[in-house]
Amino acid sequence: MSSRRELDVNAWVLRLPSPGIRPRLRLFCFPYAGGAAAIYRAWSGGLPADIEVCAVQLPGRGGRFREAPFTHLPDLAGEAAQALRPRLDVPFALFGHSMGALIAFEVARELRRGGPQPVRLLVSAHEAPHRPDPDPPISHLDDADFVAEICARYDGIPREVLDQPELMELVLPVMRADFTAIESYAYVADSPLDCPISCFGGAGDRRVALADLEAWSEQTRGSFRLRVLPGDHFFVDTARPMLLAAIAEDLAGPADVEARRA
Repeated sequence: MSSRRELDVNAWVLRLPSPGIRPRLRLFCFPYAGGAAAIYRAWSGGLPADIEVCAVQLPGRGGRFREAPFTHLPDLAGEAAQALRPRLDVPFALFGHSMGALIAFEVARELRRGGPQPVRLLVSAHEAPHRPDPDPPISHLDDADFVAEICARYDGIPREVLDQPELMELVLPVMRADFTAIESYAYVADSPLDCPISCFGGAGDRRVALADLEAWSEQTRGSFRLRVLPGDHFFVDTARPMLLAAIAEDLAGPADVEARRA
């Protein structure tokens, strides 16, 4: 793991509003490329009160905008795992959307080197890590071509951001660093995770094929469940109520499961 920066464990996790009860489970959520912890700010209200949503804030965004973003995903996953360890005093799960799915997966593999393991890994809108990236690299392109490719693949930069040069000047270095991390990622074969995996895809996602989502089943010894929800690559926003209902179902405690059966 890289030692290029001092680890501040308090900077990594934004605990979103909750009723103040001791959580039954913590859900650590990793953002997509260019995204910040704020994309999960509404999740607490859509999940059971005993699930504490902990949005992971990556360097280079939000309150960490002065920090250099990572360009090497294993370094990022290693430091993120170290930062999460003090908060693993209750059962926990990991969720990631798009790039966040890849980070969450590598964090899960880091955590099994010692200490508590996640009760479930939830991955969204990204091909299984051992599957080839379906797209050619774009992180080396000039700004105009880089932005055009992102918009063509993901419809991923809101018009209100594109129309503000000052804002784009802040966003582009982070996005370029994130894509550099994704494109330089090299999957290292290892034994499957012990925890179950839930996988989510968008019915209209032009980038991620169904077979590439199904391939996540090869990364667990436990159960696997795939759901395809309405929407494109960013169904995480447009189909949020359905996504949160599915997550709540998969993270239900024994008493919740028995109640549903009754």
